Amino acid sequence: MSPSNIAIGKIVLEYVRSQPECGTNFIAFGWPFGGGQRILWRMITNSPLHLTLLVVAAYLLGAVPNGLLIARLKGINLQQVGSGNIGATNVFRCVGKGWGILAFVLDAVKGFVPAFALPLLVDSAPGWLGLACGVTAVAGHNWPVWLKFKGGKGVSTSAGMLLGIAPAAVGIGFLVFAVTVVLTRWVSLGSILAAIAVPVAHVALHGTDNRLLTGALIVMGVLVIWKHRTNIRRLLNGTEPRIVGQK
Repeated sequence: MSPSNIAIGKIVLEYVRSQPECGTNFIAFGWPFGGGQRILWRMITNSPLHLTLLVVAAYLLGAVPNGLLIARLKGINLQQVGSGNIGATNVFRCVGKGWGILAFVLDAVKGFVPAFALPLLVDSAPGWLGLACGVTAVAGHNWPVWLKFKGGKGVSTSAGMLLGIAPAAVGIGFLVFAVTVVLTRWVSLGSILAAIAVPVAHVALHGTDNRLLTGALIVMGVLVIWKHRTNIRRLLNGTEPRIVGQK
């Protein structure tokens, strides 16, 4: 490592440490300098303003319409084909299998990052922050401000959010989802059963000590089921479309 890089690293470190609003808590970020030192990024203070801004940021991230954007890349208006929904299932049906999987992953990331990663940026983050950011991201997906609050059903984003705060329960929920879809080819039925399985699995594994998280899982499950109410009617009538293999 050259002396100039070492000097630059030391200057950056001293500057950051000298800022009165920064204090002494940092997280590692960037590339290594000589002597094992790194550029360090200041953690966000847990002031009410900063926490509120993080929750708002989580909503805006959740409101990014990945499915709609992916479909537009293929020249398809997702709101005018299939179910008209902007979620991964409609992408899978109307755009293609690979694109649907991509939409699912991106929508899941929208839930995982706010629930798991955003609290890591905060100095002494309150225990409720990950849950609040995750739920807000799901709300952003379901009611995006960019689309006049007409969004998806929140399954993928909820799965990502739960992976960040309740990984064991969401693992069981994903297993229920996968088995149901493989056996029936109904994504909607898999989503509904997974929404039931996650809170049940969480209570079975951890009890009800964390009542806030347990309540949130139940509310989210009910929300997912409610967003699938038209699918439930079609399932009962025998008119719900099954997924088919697409390229």
